[in-house]
Amino acid sequence: MDLIEAVKAAGVVGAGGAGFPTHVKLSAKAECFVVNGAECEPLIETDKYLMRTFPDQIVQAVGAVAAHVGAKRAVIALKKKYVKESAMLRQAIAASGAQIELFEMPSFYPAGDEQVLIQQVCGTSVPERGIPLDVGAVVDNVGTLLNIHDALQGIPVTEKYLSVVGEVERPVMRRVPIGTLLRECISSARPHLQNYIVIVGGPMMGRVVTDPAEIDRLAVTKTTGNLIVLSKEHYLARRAALSLGRIKTQAKSACVQCRMCTSLCPRYLIGHQIQPHLMMRNLFREELISDNDEYEKAFGQAANCCDCGVCEMFSCPMGLSPRKVNAYLKGRLREKGIQVPRNLSPKAREGSLYGKVPTDRLVARLGLSEYYHQHAGDDCTELFPKQVWISFRQHIGKPAVPAVQAGAMVQKGDLLASAAQGLSANIHASISGIITEINADGASIRRDREA
Repeated sequence: MDLIEAVKAAGVVGAGGAGFPTHVKLSAKAECFVVNGAECEPLIETDKYLMRTFPDQIVQAVGAVAAHVGAKRAVIALKKKYVKESAMLRQAIAASGAQIELFEMPSFYPAGDEQVLIQQVCGTSVPERGIPLDVGAVVDNVGTLLNIHDALQGIPVTEKYLSVVGEVERPVMRRVPIGTLLRECISSARPHLQNYIVIVGGPMMGRVVTDPAEIDRLAVTKTTGNLIVLSKEHYLARRAALSLGRIKTQAKSACVQCRMCTSLCPRYLIGHQIQPHLMMRNLFREELISDNDEYEKAFGQAANCCDCGVCEMFSCPMGLSPRKVNAYLKGRLREKGIQVPRNLSPKAREGSLYGKVPTDRLVARLGLSEYYHQHAGDDCTELFPKQVWISFRQHIGKPAVPAVQAGAMVQKGDLLASAAQGLSANIHASISGIITEINADGASIRRDREA
């Protein structure tokens, strides 16, 4: 079985973000293969743990993928402050004899953004709304590389490493079956609060979940890498609760046109046409524009927003939300059927090397300083839930198609749902047991003593 077939069979998807099916990404040829070890957001411990713990496996997978895509250059990019991680990777690279570079970056946000990463490593800007392959590069993060290593051994994706941080006894690493309820993961870290909110992912781009009933329902997927437990009164909870109407009203009345949202925008710095301050300036006349060409002229740049949150969480002195305004405008552009032209050859703007958001200052601005210097360490505990709920929508594209029926006994690693036609990925049982429920959305498995 070749690499693509092994990766497809194992159901490997991007270990973070949208969960792009990896067998599709690796079907192309590229000049450069970049491994993202920079962990885009603060307070996430997972990738650092994986680089410290599994450097040999990661390096082996990098070599296999680089050879498969025909890359002349293979790079593992991480932050300079990851001293221990760098040392472990250098040792693994030396032992393997592989031609793999380590690229060390300053600690800034969003260092782990694919397009920022490519600009840093390759010195080339990806086209607007494009992908790294447009400039001859492929990017995967270290969690995906570990899953690729396992796939080459015939092991499907059934487990997830994740960190639990914030208002807990201490930050922890957990190895959990996919489908484990978030409540179980959080309980294992001994939260300080009885009533809390959860950010699934990082504090900038993660999903803020405030409804206790929703927290009860949510389960770990292939893209879950971090859980942040916070008070309901925390600044990030209050920001998440703002309605779109309130956000638009504030934008129309309080924006002082200082341009800080534009000056520090990562996409603007790499040469894309995106000036959030202009979106804020024009918002007051949105309802007055009926012509699509005029609407595109006024708001088309919103299509280039990457949703990183720098503009609203760090840049704006008025505490406004250009990101959410851009998200609203992108939706309106889609509704109107407006196709915004792309700049296919952007050039990084002068001063782009200096327009970086220091991670320490960002953490302070977010009200997370008390958690920032707490680390999970090298201890990782495995959880054994009695029941799991495995979603069939764990990746971008079409959901997987059920391949078994309720009442069936399954073993860990058995195929639960097959990749649909087009962009999709296989889903496997994460524990051995009996299928108590299955539908188009997912399957519930209960452990059985005989399984």
